[in-house]
Amino acid sequence: MSGDLFAELEGAEEGKRVDLDAVLAALKFNEQGLIPAIAQSSQTGQVLMLAWMNLESLRETLSTGQVCYFSRSRGELWRKGETSGNWQKLVSLRIDCDGDALLLEVEQTGPACHTNRTACFYLEVDRGTVKVSAHD
Repeated sequence: MSGDLFAELEGAEEGKRVDLDAVLAALKFNEQGLIPAIAQSSQTGQVLMLAWMNLESLRETLSTGQVCYFSRSRGELWRKGETSGNWQKLVSLRIDCDGDALLLEVEQTGPACHTNRTACFYLEVDRGTVKVSAHD
């Protein structure tokens, strides 16, 4: 394959396989070397959170099966659950069509959000206001 790997894969037949290292090398990380990673419950389909990964955290996640992100505020790897006990076990990882976002299906232990809610998306825009959802 040559050029933009993701553009080439647009017309690929279902079932085609591509070397993982080639795909990781083609991912479109931002200027800080990060890519957005959406965590979704493999049991319910609920979107749990959005975090960031760098190549190192992505490789660790793939090799261990335990989700590891990159903490922008601390500037270091963030192994989800390491301090809280609210682990994320990787079930599957998908890459969007142009290689600039990741979707992680996870088995979540405990709440995903630091607010102790099931998910981070508990603020809902509703008729000109923002409504806070109840704890799940």
